[in-house]
Amino acid sequence: QVQLVESGGGLVQPGESLRLSCAASGIIFRLNVMAWYRQAPGKQRELVALITTGGSTNYADSVKGRFTISREQETNTLYLQMNRLKPEDTAVYYCNAARPPHMFWGQGTQVTVSS
Repeated sequence: QVQLVESGGGLVQPGESLRLSCAASGIIFRLNVMAWYRQAPGKQRELVALITTGGSTNYADSVKGRFTISREQETNTLYLQMNRLKPEDTAVYYCNAARPPHMFWGQGTQVTVSS
């Protein structure tokens, strides 16, 4: 049974930082492209960042230079370090694992940036 369990969300003020974690089980972690998506109220789910099996990364333009995605193969954990958070980063953040033809999602963790 595949499980992707996110944690680390919360309420922060603009300019502050958060680190999201995603604990993966039931998949061969090192063979999956891992990613973070987010969905704000009334908006479509969008890709925030992804990291390939080889460690290459890609970011949405809106988070470049502020967010860092990483993966720890030994513990099957995906991270998203989010710095200099803005109110427009407010969303539910989802962990995603992809190894075609399969794709799996976590349940999401809420991030709210507000003063």
